[in-house]
Amino acid sequence: MSRRALRRLRGEQRGQEGPGLGQLGIDTGSEHGPERARQAGPPPDPASRPRAALSNRFELIPAEESEEEPLAGEERVDTRLSEQDTAGGDKEGSKGRNKAGAVTEDTEDGQREGEEPEQPDQTPPSSNKPRKKKKKRKTKKTSAGDTVEDNDLEDIDSLLERLEDPGGLCPQSQGGLIADSRPLLYVEHRNLNPENELKRYFGARAVLGDQRPRQRQRQYIRSTWLTAPKNTWPRYSKTGIAMRLLDTRRGVQHFTFEHHREYQQVQFKFLDAVESMDPNNIVLLLQMNPYHVDSLLQLSDVCRMQEDQEMARDLIERALYSLECAFHPVFSLTSGTCRLDYRRPENRAFFLALFKHLMFLEKRGCPRTALEFCKLILSLDPENDPLCVLLLIDFLSLRAREYTFLTRLFQEWESHRNLSQLPNFAFSVPLAYFFLSQQEERPELERSQARERAARLIQLALVMFPSVLMPLLDHCSVQPDARVASHPFFGLNAQISQSPALNQLTSLYVGRTHALWKDPAVMAWLEPHAHEVLRMVEAQDPLVQEAEHKRKIRYQSAPRNIYRHVILSEMKEATAALPLEVTSQPVMGFDPLPPLDSIVSYTRPERTSHPSNESTLSLFFRSLLPNFNLQGDLRHDGDDEAGAGQDLNQGVNRLMAAMRDMLANIQFQEPPRDDNPEGDGDWD
Repeated sequence: MSRRALRRLRGEQRGQEGPGLGQLGIDTGSEHGPERARQAGPPPDPASRPRAALSNRFELIPAEESEEEPLAGEERVDTRLSEQDTAGGDKEGSKGRNKAGAVTEDTEDGQREGEEPEQPDQTPPSSNKPRKKKKKRKTKKTSAGDTVEDNDLEDIDSLLERLEDPGGLCPQSQGGLIADSRPLLYVEHRNLNPENELKRYFGARAVLGDQRPRQRQRQYIRSTWLTAPKNTWPRYSKTGIAMRLLDTRRGVQHFTFEHHREYQQVQFKFLDAVESMDPNNIVLLLQMNPYHVDSLLQLSDVCRMQEDQEMARDLIERALYSLECAFHPVFSLTSGTCRLDYRRPENRAFFLALFKHLMFLEKRGCPRTALEFCKLILSLDPENDPLCVLLLIDFLSLRAREYTFLTRLFQEWESHRNLSQLPNFAFSVPLAYFFLSQQEERPELERSQARERAARLIQLALVMFPSVLMPLLDHCSVQPDARVASHPFFGLNAQISQSPALNQLTSLYVGRTHALWKDPAVMAWLEPHAHEVLRMVEAQDPLVQEAEHKRKIRYQSAPRNIYRHVILSEMKEATAALPLEVTSQPVMGFDPLPPLDSIVSYTRPERTSHPSNESTLSLFFRSLLPNFNLQGDLRHDGDDEAGAGQDLNQGVNRLMAAMRDMLANIQFQEPPRDDNPEGDGDWD
């Protein structure tokens, strides 16, 4: 307990207690009396002690007194001094060390011991030694010329930079590629902010502009990782969405969003607004509930179709902000071990908002940020991949120049996911190896290995998917040579003979990534490999026959997640190839093609209707106004409602009678006949 705490227990004020023996330089010698007396020398003469020192009692209080200073600090320092003097055996050396202040005392809990006031004539020689030693330790130079503490701080900063750097602390594997020790779907928070990517391209001054002074004056808004809240957004309040942890299996945590009763009522109103086919009803609903997620997603599609891209992107960001505010405290975006089940309707909004947000980021020119969001979507359900982002992640990796990530994904997932059977991976992975072989900063051995892998994989891709080459060259405005153009293996027959499901995959890849193949160096690299494949075909290589057999057996029908991806991507080449069973059913932007095995937690109450008693005209008016009932479906809750319903029916009957009279009185006037077509030639 410190002296200050003792004073508080006694009820004394600072400076009111009498001078202690230790403060006056008199050693009590309770345990080490003779030994400490020899070390400290003869006690000072009372006659030689100045009387003025005792007249002001505040001079005896140390200037730098710690609250955590133990009472036995002085005894421990003296004991340490006696041990060092006994070991050294030289009194003059001991005095020299005391004068230099080189003796230090460290307690068990790492706290600094007590310090005595600077009174050379009244205090023992051990006063102020820990403080002087600490100063000396700060200014102690290392071999590099830096201080010890500054050097430690620099080491920590450099270590953090190397950990954050994708190329740091990553040993090279035997294949010549960089083996990252982090998980494959590891997400970095800094890469989720598109402004960081734009700053790397254009600089902070061009990106931020005049935003800095505004941010200082803005009101407090909760900070999030997925989006940056804006001052123009409505004030956020709890929307009724929450996240719950379902279970944890094998280190993987399964979460789900939940809708409270208030949010369910808003959801029912939203479904009524969607059925009305009037976007204004959704706008009215958002005015009352500005952070209703499904309304934001649906209205964003309406704004995008009206070419209002800025408003559409802002609505998607607001939906992400609303969902992130409802995250569970344990839910992590970066770990890659948190899962959400797409079969639950409450979770679909988060998947769709992330996908639409990354599409806006890609169009905005932020492929690195879009790739990070794509990895986030894939980490939420990597086994099922409900939005089939595997058809997109290769394109974003190539655009962001993350070739190492793409090749690592292919190597780790090829064994259990058969990524080479997807046209996008079959062509994008060799293209990534080719770009790696063109990087001059890499070792020559690694570049040669990348060239060999690129050559082998592009030949396998052309053998497996020959229908990709000619449309790809056509999109790149490249005329193939006579041998390639005239050969039936790459001709029109290859495109006609493939199944509709495979046609969707190839059309989607060509329409999305053809701009990456326009590089003249890429075309020069592709040409000899196309000729090599033709040589294999003419030699009747068994590999060619095996690939043809695989194409006939596989790709009979596309799974539902691929159709969902094609609808969300809005690629004209792939949308035109959708089957009739997909295009014939209504597709809603807030839930396109819901899973057939959905896990429903709550259902919408059924609306009362009498379709058997309604005529065709009644159905026509109901399509114009869903709440209108021509047949007089009155609620018997009260006389007022019944009277209002009768007045409405009478008004409609008068309107119908007027329309019948108007249609009966319509007469079509014949155009006047000109008996003298040539006329007399005179003008009035």
